[in-house]
Amino acid sequence: MVRKALTDKLIAAAPALVLLAGCAVGPDYREPKLAMPTSWQEAQQKGIEIRPVEMTRWWTTFNDPLLNSLVERAVKSNFDVRIAEARIREARASRAVVAAGAWPTVDVSASYRRNRTSENALGLGSTAPQGGGTLEQDLFKLEQELFKTGFDASWEIDVFGGVRRGVEAADATIAASVESRRDVLVTLLGDVAKNYIDLRGFQRRLAVARANLKAQQDTWELTRIRFQAGLTSDLEVAQAEAQVNTTAAQIPTLESALKQAVYSLDLLLGLSPGALWNDLANETTIPSLPPEVLVGLPSDLLRRRPDIRFAERDLAASTAQIGAAMADLFPKFFLTGAAGLQSISASDWFTGRSRYWSIGPTISWPIFDAGRIRANIEIRNAQQEQALNRYEKTVLAAFGDVEKSLVNYSREQARQRSLTDAVAANRRAVEMANELYVRGLNDFLNVLDTQRSLYAAENDLAQSEATMAANLVALYKALGGGWETN
Repeated sequence: MVRKALTDKLIAAAPALVLLAGCAVGPDYREPKLAMPTSWQEAQQKGIEIRPVEMTRWWTTFNDPLLNSLVERAVKSNFDVRIAEARIREARASRAVVAAGAWPTVDVSASYRRNRTSENALGLGSTAPQGGGTLEQDLFKLEQELFKTGFDASWEIDVFGGVRRGVEAADATIAASVESRRDVLVTLLGDVAKNYIDLRGFQRRLAVARANLKAQQDTWELTRIRFQAGLTSDLEVAQAEAQVNTTAAQIPTLESALKQAVYSLDLLLGLSPGALWNDLANETTIPSLPPEVLVGLPSDLLRRRPDIRFAERDLAASTAQIGAAMADLFPKFFLTGAAGLQSISASDWFTGRSRYWSIGPTISWPIFDAGRIRANIEIRNAQQEQALNRYEKTVLAAFGDVEKSLVNYSREQARQRSLTDAVAANRRAVEMANELYVRGLNDFLNVLDTQRSLYAAENDLAQSEATMAANLVALYKALGGGWETN
């Protein structure tokens, strides 16, 4: 009777334990507040505007349909994106595992067992009846059958919030995995655009090299004709031939770099090497640049860049894990129960007299664990500190990425303008040097020098055009644009 009264009291106290489960131990997460610059240091340049910007499809500002097609195909087929999506599914499944701890567990079982006890253990070493019973009664004690079916249930009441903190951490981990996929997407978009621009840049530089090679071959032919006519020396022929071969030696290197850019695009699109060659082999211009670039405000970066958002969610998960670890310091409360049917005879197995049940609360409280729980809490605190430092570092690195991309883009613009003027001047110089040489009024060395200068300037200009487009891609990537695309 005393035991039954105690059990009834504990069962009656169970609802109160459930109500106590409204609070959770450990720190509540609050997003860190960081000092934000009011403007970009390098935004006061020509072609850059600090205005709100929409970067969902930033690659369309290059006005290149083939680039648009490559980006769309890469988003659908890139393996890194697929891996990141699988990690999201993994995080969601892990969350379900953690959340299951807040619900009761129920196990159903059924069994049949036949036992035979040793005759010697019961004192039946001979056939003589023992204890005044008959032989049949004593043999019945030796062999028995047991039929049993039922279920067992257990429910841990999350009084101190260990499970809830675990679910909170799992939710933050899911959000972090989503941001990780977006970060992969931002990197993918930038890599596709950059490799495509590199490809067009190499094609442009190849065209420049071949055009200059053709002009230098014409000069070489002219010097040979003049040498055969006795108007020049064999030295000039050798100098012209050397320049032709020097320029020709640049072409294989550019062709190799061009092929590598195509193969890189194949990999980014999840294709076998060479699959895109027919689409990309035809030479076309380097993608054009927009007249102005909108960069927005520094404060926009916190909500736009996925790596910052990932670091913030990782910090939230680390904070929740502290509470999950601290909950192990406190007692755990369980409600357990069992019910079913049990009989030594199959004929009356399902009758009311075969029923059995038990129910009661259980309390478990670790008294000595050699410091394991407190060491685990210290681990979680250290991990949270690391996550906070990573978050602050990521934010600062993001600001630095934007500033470096801005200065690279603006300075390359100035370089391109100077190179454009240099190409125009070198072309005039080549024309005048050739004309004066034909008239015999100029040394052949001046012709070679002007041709070398023209080739170098045109090659640098083509490279600058590709570099400026690549720098714009880097700027869009630093601003965290493009992950919103489907």
